[in-house]
Amino acid sequence: MTDSTDNPNRRSASGLLARVVAAAIISALAAASFSAFARADGDPASDVLATQPLFLPQDAGIPLAQQNQLTGLLGAVASTGYQFRVAIIASSTDLGSVTELWRQPQTYVRFLGQELALVYRGRLLVIMPNGFGLESLNPAAPTDPAALAGIRIPTGGAGLGTAALTAVQRLADASGHSVPIPAAAATTTASGSGDAIPVIAFALGAALIAVAWGASLRARPPRPRRGKASST
Repeated sequence: MTDSTDNPNRRSASGLLARVVAAAIISALAAASFSAFARADGDPASDVLATQPLFLPQDAGIPLAQQNQLTGLLGAVASTGYQFRVAIIASSTDLGSVTELWRQPQTYVRFLGQELALVYRGRLLVIMPNGFGLESLNPAAPTDPAALAGIRIPTGGAGLGTAALTAVQRLADASGHSVPIPAAAATTTASGSGDAIPVIAFALGAALIAVAWGASLRARPPRPRRGKASST
């Protein structure tokens, strides 16, 4: 009888599967740890806004319906050719290593503009619980601070969300890009989906490990120990 361990095809398949499992586990751990890495960075908002229109930290507490509205509003504004990026700073920890700029939205938006100047040439809006910061990185695309006059920022996550929606809409309108705030959609079934991602990733990794272990056993079945005669 041919020993299955001598079959090069089975050994190759087992090794390939093991490498796939390792890659999947590494990817899952990286995805689950992304927010922690971003928070530890010098300025998390500048990393996010380099490629996305909205920096929205987890501790902001903005309801999911408002998050969807804000994302939709920024998308609608961008479709009119009005470049705008927004950073919502709910606490000092959202500033990474520049916590000394907490509750200084105008100073922070200038700092943020310097961080983004090489990759973005548009308008920036910072929202903190105590006020707004507004900056334009393009002299040909000025901002109108007067559009923010009178906007209150109520306490809590919903208050930040409402202020952000109102501010973006007013600034766009002042520049001739009137866009309505999208209607709030039902989000009951969607809530908590973000928390499920690490659980799903862990379950997937565990399942892949089990499959790899089973394949390894089939490729190399355990041998009986020598020196023990079977009884008849």
